[in-house]
Order: sequence, then structure tokens, then C-alpha cells
Amino acid sequence: MTGSAAVAGTVDTVGTRVVEAARGWIGTPYRHQASCRGAGADCLGLVRGIWRDLLGPEPVAVPAYSMDWSEPQGEERLWAAALTHLVPLARDGQAAGDVILFRMRAGSVAKHLGIVSVPHERFIHAYNRRGVVESPMSGPWARRIVARFAFPERDG
Repeated sequence: MTGSAAVAGTVDTVGTRVVEAARGWIGTPYRHQASCRGAGADCLGLVRGIWRDLLGPEPVAVPAYSMDWSEPQGEERLWAAALTHLVPLARDGQAAGDVILFRMRAGSVAKHLGIVSVPHERFIHAYNRRGVVESPMSGPWARRIVARFAFPERDG
């Protein structure tokens, strides 16, 4: 099972564990390229930290990246990395613990990530000048979602 419709339930699912781990990062200040709970994280750093919390060491070293996320080249680097390391899901659904990928402006590359905390209602993300927060899944945010993924099951 890759997600859970409700985190408050007693069933222990990957999605429940992802949301619990993500909530442990709330209050972490925003720091570009960082991934240290309590000290600093950006949106990718949050996802990387949850990976480490649940799955162990990261599968690859993340190269340095600029705040524009390859916009000048028009390359979907973040999307490609998500396809390599996460489990792709249908874009239109949502389950607790899903990783959602946002395109912040029409015509630009997708460059923001979040974790669904309450399907279709709330998500957790690291947001510039705000840090790691849980935000409402308002219409403007929901319209920017371009892809959805799940963390892989832990082997063994």
C-alpha cells in the first residue's frame, strides 16, 4: 500500500508514516539546498529528509542546484529525479503521504514539492520565507499540481 486516506486511523501505512515524518519537520526554517530537520530545508530537502527517516540513506548524492531549477534550459530535472526514485501515481488522485510536484508558472519547469497530509485539503512543504509549513490545498495550489508520486516500500 502506498498511501492512506486518513492519517488519524490505526492502520500503519507508508502514507501514515510519511505524514508523521513530514509533520516532524514543521517549523524548520527555509534554507536553499538544505535538508536538516530543525536547522534548514527547501522543498527537495524536506523530501530527502523524509526519505532518510523512512528508507535510510539517499539513493544518490544530490548535485548543487539553483533556485530557478533549470528554468533557463527548460529541463524537467526535478520531475525526472522523482520518476527515477519515487513511484509515479495518477495525477488526479490524492492520498496521505503522496509527494506532489507543482509547476509554479505556466510554461515553466515543475520546481516545487509537497507532501499530502490530508487528501484534497492540506499539504506540507518548505516554502521560501516561511519554512516548513502545513498549508491548505487551496485552488491556486491544486491547479499547479502536475504529478503525484509515492515513496517506495522499504525492502525487507
